[in-house]
Amino acid sequence: MSSMEPVYSPGDWLPTVALAVLIFLGVVCAFVGIGPLKGGPHRVLDVTKDFEEYRLMEKEELSHDTRKFTFALPEGYVLGLPTGQHMTLKFTNKDGQAVQRSYTPVTDNTSIGKVSFVIKVYKAGVHPKFPEGGQMSQHLESLSIGDKMLMKGPKGHMEYFGKGNFKVKPLGKKLQERSCNAIGMMAGGTGITPMLQILHFIFRNPNDKTRVKMIYANQTEDDILVRDELEALQKEFPDRFSLHYTVDKAPEGWKFSEGFINRDMIEKHLIIPGSKQQFFMCGPPPMIKFACIPGLAELGFSDQDHVTF
Repeated sequence: MSSMEPVYSPGDWLPTVALAVLIFLGVVCAFVGIGPLKGGPHRVLDVTKDFEEYRLMEKEELSHDTRKFTFALPEGYVLGLPTGQHMTLKFTNKDGQAVQRSYTPVTDNTSIGKVSFVIKVYKAGVHPKFPEGGQMSQHLESLSIGDKMLMKGPKGHMEYFGKGNFKVKPLGKKLQERSCNAIGMMAGGTGITPMLQILHFIFRNPNDKTRVKMIYANQTEDDILVRDELEALQKEFPDRFSLHYTVDKAPEGWKFSEGFINRDMIEKHLIIPGSKQQFFMCGPPPMIKFACIPGLAELGFSDQDHVTF
């Protein structure tokens, strides 16, 4: 590597300058009594779609290996991420290599001044197939409050517009517009995050009457993430949201399912008879490939009926 100082082009600093200018204008507007732009708070991703630094403001332990990382946005701003899309996080490792991973926030565009991610930390020496663990998740785990992380967005092949309408671009295929009046969700582990994002979008809109059923799979009951939040939604919208769990190892007195998602489980806990239904899936690849998709196929559903995040 050269010892010379790096040379920056205008493209490197313009997004940062643009963001700084708009933040300054927002402060000025607040001072003189001018409200936010028509339609709600300012949106960070309307300002820049390049990598920017965001400060870690909170780190919460959700389970033995899962954390909730919350980063600060400029004051008065929401993220502005389209529903169904992800953010890309980036850092440079000890070898000078850029490491990037995409995650779905669990906060939505009503969360002013912050964005949160629920992320499983893959530690070194725990998983035989990945002896070094996860580079990004371990880096996030090492961050202290006040440290900064590079991120940008949006990224993703699906966007949910509401009232059962969305667009999706399957790998190697053309962009498709789809609609439904019911959604079946299958999530595994931290695959709950895009589902939670869509649930928030649906249920905060009183005009969106889409019905949702979910199967959420985990190894143990203790691994179930955002359980209180999910069950609060079920309690608030009992006619529109149904929630079912399955775990690999069920505790005594467990009233839900045990084992992998299968045809019978999908038929009993996910299908809404007489509806025009689409299925959203996110979880470990083996779960999707060997459990979810075959189960749907056995029930007569095709690739046009489901989306994998």
